[in-house]
Amino acid sequence: MNVIRPLLASFVLLSAITGVLYPLAVTGIGKLAFNDKVNGSLIEKDGKLLGSSLIGQNFSDPKYFWGRPSASGTFAYNGMASGGSNQGPTNPALKTAIEDRIKALREADPGNTKAVPVDLVTASGSGLDPHISPAAAQFQLQRVSKLRGLKAEQVQILLSQYTEAPQFGIFGEARVNVLELNLALDKMKT
Repeated sequence: MNVIRPLLASFVLLSAITGVLYPLAVTGIGKLAFNDKVNGSLIEKDGKLLGSSLIGQNFSDPKYFWGRPSASGTFAYNGMASGGSNQGPTNPALKTAIEDRIKALREADPGNTKAVPVDLVTASGSGLDPHISPAAAQFQLQRVSKLRGLKAEQVQILLSQYTEAPQFGIFGEARVNVLELNLALDKMKT
């Protein structure tokens, strides 16, 4: 009994510290310093949840910019089944998927003969990537501006505003958040 009592006391104390106090402290600090991020970077309009700027959305209407394909679970952009397709370059299923995606892009914009950027036809490692490259956005610019009745220059200005630089100017690459760009497009007047 002399040995068990201190062990139980240590167990209860450490459980309270690591299981309750520490998580509460970290969450509290996070809410104070990064409230938007701690709450999932959710985007709402008129009290309606539109999505998260951290998770890709499934845009298939040609008047919107399309994001990276998703390979997550049974439906696209499934946050509960994040993961890549795990298909290697010699896998015939990957080749077929890429060909189908290129075909869909060409059908949505038949006059576009530019090379299709790789991020429009391949999924990211998470399958949830909310960003595309500026090249992928440029590839779609003419289609989107034409279908929305906007001048390409107007959409280009908006695209420039929503292009994020590499983090701290050196980490990663420039990127465009597809959901934020499409929501800004919806606000534009034709």
